[in-house]
Amino acid sequence: MTRVWKEAGFVENDPWVIETEEQKAGEGQQALLSINALIELADSSNEVGFGVVVNPADDVRRLEPYLYRIEVIAVQFPAFNDGRGFSHASLLRERLGYANELRAVGDVLIDQIPLMLRCGFDSFAVSNETALKRLAEKRLPGISVHYQPTARPAEAGEAYSWRRRSA
Repeated sequence: MTRVWKEAGFVENDPWVIETEEQKAGEGQQALLSINALIELADSSNEVGFGVVVNPADDVRRLEPYLYRIEVIAVQFPAFNDGRGFSHASLLRERLGYANELRAVGDVLIDQIPLMLRCGFDSFAVSNETALKRLAEKRLPGISVHYQPTARPAEAGEAYSWRRRSA
């Protein structure tokens, strides 16, 4: 079972669906499109409110002309050790200025969520049982001191300009 989690808690009745052979978007749901499908649809219409799914090998810079029309970008994490989604999030938030929902989907583990939050993710499609349990208990791990700035603002460091505290 996959549930969507945000810092405020679990989201009920999330409308976004990654379509597969077995699962299609039904009534009251919206499909998360591939980058190619999004570009094709956006170029042939004036619609807004799109959802797109980004795979690890995709070039997210292709989305730049359409970002104002996209409501949610779901970044795939096919395996816990594939970190390309972190780079996609940083690029979307910091360089391309994407301000709407950025969702991590796939193999989302509890110990990665604080790092994903720092990179700019604000929602998570979680299926890992341990992660679901810990999120329900509001037991999110964290690292309070870090050296590099990220998409998420940090408080000023105590003694060094390069040391920051998580908010």
